[in-house]
Amino acid sequence: MALASPARQVLSALFAFFAAAAAAADYPVRPIRMIVPYPPGGNADIVARTIAQKLGESLGQQIVIDNRGGAGGLIGEELAAKAVPDGYTIALVAVSHAVNPALTRNLPFDPQRDFMPVTMAVSVPNLLVVHPQLPAQSVPELISLAKAKPGSLSYGSSGNGTSLHLAGELFKRMAGVDIVRIVYKGSALAATDLFAGRIHLMFDVITTGLTNTKAGRVRALGVTSPRRTPVAPDIPAIAEFLPGYATTGWQGILVPRGTPAPVVARLNKEIVSLLKAPEVRERFLAMGAEPAGSSPAEFGAFIRSETAKWTKLLHDAGIKAE
Repeated sequence: MALASPARQVLSALFAFFAAAAAAADYPVRPIRMIVPYPPGGNADIVARTIAQKLGESLGQQIVIDNRGGAGGLIGEELAAKAVPDGYTIALVAVSHAVNPALTRNLPFDPQRDFMPVTMAVSVPNLLVVHPQLPAQSVPELISLAKAKPGSLSYGSSGNGTSLHLAGELFKRMAGVDIVRIVYKGSALAATDLFAGRIHLMFDVITTGLTNTKAGRVRALGVTSPRRTPVAPDIPAIAEFLPGYATTGWQGILVPRGTPAPVVARLNKEIVSLLKAPEVRERFLAMGAEPAGSSPAEFGAFIRSETAKWTKLLHDAGIKAE
């Protein structure tokens, strides 16, 4: 006698589940591709290659880095979103993953629907620095100065939607100050103008900002992470003066939607474990990145929170793609 439709559906689901579990038990049996939607040599690429080396060792298979930079990460992410969801394509994404939906119309993929989170990899705080002659020794003094002279201070940043830009706009919004943004083609050009006193402040990559602080070229006032960072424990978090302020560059691992749950669990376990290794932690801290590690559910919730946060900020500020 033929099975009723509901019974067939249950059996089909059970068959798919056990087939996925069986495949995951042998996973991986061939090299894994890690798509990095950014050019070689940057922080994201270094993070990806460090994870790839250690992950390959623990899984017993090579992790092949595939750099697909361009369009603010969209080119590489589209490729990853449309890959076969079998566990043999993974992607390292950054904060642009949560920002692009607010900046770009008609995305060729849905950043949340088309991916499954694996784990947060690292968090990279930025550093608020000012020209040494600016009469502000702390974040509260900077806010007071900006409020006393609306529109007289300026900050430099690179293009729309970068973590340095977002840090500046969130600071302005939460502090209630009018600071003029000067746009540069790169943060290094903004820093050059800051040294010369042509702009008054900027949010910089923490390693670069610390180097310039030690050289006396700038004065550091605060880090953008929710709490003080082990990278620079003596510098206060901006959140100590503006409760709730937090903006970091971050990177994490995603897989195409439909990747078997046991594979996602295996990847999560291995990556979270390697992030705890002393040599990995030391390497990341040296480049200003704090190793993270989270459950897939935690990382998914974080991405949704970041997407909502930046969508509102960019909408309220009237900021669009360049």
